[in-house]
Amino acid sequence: MMAESVEIAEQHQSVVARFIEQARASAAVVTEVADLETAISYTVDLCGSQAACRLEAAGGDTNLSRDADGFREPEQTKIIAAPGLDPAAYKLLNKRCGAHGFICIDSGMRSPLSGVDIGFSYADIGIAETGTLVLNCPGEELRLATMICECHVCVLPKSKIVKDGFAAEEQLQRFMRKAPNYTAFITGPSRTADIERVLTIGVHGPLELHILMMEG
Repeated sequence: MMAESVEIAEQHQSVVARFIEQARASAAVVTEVADLETAISYTVDLCGSQAACRLEAAGGDTNLSRDADGFREPEQTKIIAAPGLDPAAYKLLNKRCGAHGFICIDSGMRSPLSGVDIGFSYADIGIAETGTLVLNCPGEELRLATMICECHVCVLPKSKIVKDGFAAEEQLQRFMRKAPNYTAFITGPSRTADIERVLTIGVHGPLELHILMMEG
């Protein structure tokens, strides 16, 4: 029995290693973290290291009339969106954001459509064959948060990584029975080659995908 358990553990380690290899091949940044608190610290530090992504109003570099100047944001504020996070985790993330002057939101994703700096989420499944994250999105909040962000940070417990799509079939069927839920398959950052057949990153979604892998 012990030998069988060791073999199963080794097989899963191989699956995890395959996921990391494939995710990195698709241009995702893969990092192992000890726990959720470390994942939150990573996310806040990443937000602090990047320039604010929100777009300024036209004429931002010119002198405007007094009335027109009132429509221009004097400062850019960084936003981390984390819908669907459990209350304790969201409270911690919100506290860390406040300490750095960032805004943390878990709803109202239609308001900041001009740009969310970081979307923070949990993956429901990781598919090793392609390095793909699977997110079950029961509402549009999580869906939008992972699409309109400049950078998507996703926590993936190693226990949720499976060998291939066939191994995820039973769980995927459970997701699909809960219509009209939306199931997202995410492999690397957003990319397209529609523009003169030149590969362009971030046109339809995040410029970066960071996968934080932890035990559990």
